[in-house]
Amino acid sequence: MAKNHPGVVYGRRVAVVGGLRTPFVKSGTGFRNLSTLDLGAAVTNELLQRTNLDAAQVDQLVFGAVVADVGAPNIAREVVMRCNMPASVDAYSVSRACATSTQAIVSATQAILYGEADIAIAGGSDTLSKPPIMYDDKVVDALMAANAAKDLPSKVKAFTRLRPGDLAPRPPALADLSSGLTMGAAAEKMARENGISREAQDEYAYESHMKAVAAWEKGVFDDEVMPLPIPPKYKETVSQDGIPRADSTLEKLAKLKPAFDRKYGSVTAGNSSPLTDGAAAVLLMEEKTAKRLGFEPKAFIKSWAFAGLDPAWQMLMGPSFATPIALEQGGLTLDDIDVIDMHEAFSAQMLSNLQAFKSTKWAKKYLNKDEPIGEIPADKLNLYGGSISLGHPFAATGARQALTMANELQRRDKGTALVTQCAAGGLGAALILER
Repeated sequence: MAKNHPGVVYGRRVAVVGGLRTPFVKSGTGFRNLSTLDLGAAVTNELLQRTNLDAAQVDQLVFGAVVADVGAPNIAREVVMRCNMPASVDAYSVSRACATSTQAIVSATQAILYGEADIAIAGGSDTLSKPPIMYDDKVVDALMAANAAKDLPSKVKAFTRLRPGDLAPRPPALADLSSGLTMGAAAEKMARENGISREAQDEYAYESHMKAVAAWEKGVFDDEVMPLPIPPKYKETVSQDGIPRADSTLEKLAKLKPAFDRKYGSVTAGNSSPLTDGAAAVLLMEEKTAKRLGFEPKAFIKSWAFAGLDPAWQMLMGPSFATPIALEQGGLTLDDIDVIDMHEAFSAQMLSNLQAFKSTKWAKKYLNKDEPIGEIPADKLNLYGGSISLGHPFAATGARQALTMANELQRRDKGTALVTQCAAGGLGAALILER
């Protein structure tokens, strides 16, 4: 745990003092003409404007994207330059699949704890509206040969061996390379092996949508979500998440066909998080620096943990492995946590993890512990919806969760919060905040 690291400067604490996200919308809709960099720069620039923070005071920006733009592989540095921040601001990119912006928060926190920075911005963005498109190796070879050719006949000759089928574009595969499983297939596997019914999955998804709709109606997200005018003419502005469904019903969800195992499956588009475009960022400060500059901490970073498991087994069980480590590092039990935000990749994944959390048998078998992590009360979990209803821009989700939980602790003026995600590759992340 970082607090015991010999490089940590004694007495430093890291505060979440601000944060912001774009609306989250289904890919191919409102943000279809915006790039990952466009979204990341927009949320960072607006965050600086709203906090009235002089960009020259930012020591570091840590940002990530899961579906990286090959033209801007270090998105963090490009965000700095796009926002006209001083060129001296350090910036680097991270990637940890769906836990990418949690990694960004942890990396920035470590820099502050080690005395390498006093002020940092951490976040992430993704868009599946404009993914990088790949082509067959034959096409790539032909293009490279043509580029190296000295004359026009040689350039033309480089393409003569290509066939029409070779020219078909290949969008990025949303699958785990080592296991070959897509995230949906992994969720189906978990539903079968853990006895998660279709009815339970649909019920969970329905409740997620109702919570998200209610949260928007109550104004919970008013200060968290920025309106985003759409270029080039800026005549249209997206102001709210486009995914929560006020008209969702259990009957409608029950009519949807399985999306991954079409014959025997139970995972549908309705009980899965949708492909989403969006960005989120949080502003972190060393405690004394925040006080000196007049920023009120919303919450402090208490502990964190990452974990890995065999992705060919139950790929999306990461929260059940990372959470107990983060709790132990923070000297806490699950009963000490007041509010919990767990990433909803799929209802099947959520229900599988909730099942594992409360299982003594599971704890003994997989954690080598005599006691379970603990049962999560419904009134502590995902208070305002989750990724199923709010959306899931891969690299933005962790920052979205951390921001909502920090704001919740500020509203309560006390307490602790757990933020946790599963991630492709059999990874898990957990972050604990306190006020």
